[in-house]
Amino acid sequence: MAKRGGFPGGMPGNMGNLMKQAQKMQRQMEEATKELETKEVTAAAGGGVVEVTVSGKKEITKIKIDPEAVDPDDVEMLEDLIMAACNEALRKMDEESQASMSKITGGLGGLGAGLPF
Repeated sequence: MAKRGGFPGGMPGNMGNLMKQAQKMQRQMEEATKELETKEVTAAAGGGVVEVTVSGKKEITKIKIDPEAVDPDDVEMLEDLIMAACNEALRKMDEESQASMSKITGGLGGLGAGLPF
């Protein structure tokens, strides 16, 4: 005669533990996200003549340009330096974010970041 309700092999207890772990992971991810939003990273290009600072919200919060980088005859170079510094700062913030989340998700290999919790 088959058991009524539940899963064979005692799955209900395991499912409850899984839900508790998922809720704990959700809280940790929310805390990590709040913490990341307060962080800033800075990246430079052209040997430091252009610096860009990006917040954890991936917003540019500061751009510093050394006057020697400003050449009216070569605006394109300055544009390239700004773009390179912005991209590097955003890349650094992505790395920071991934490192922070991987501490929480552990061996899920990125799976946890795509889950709705």
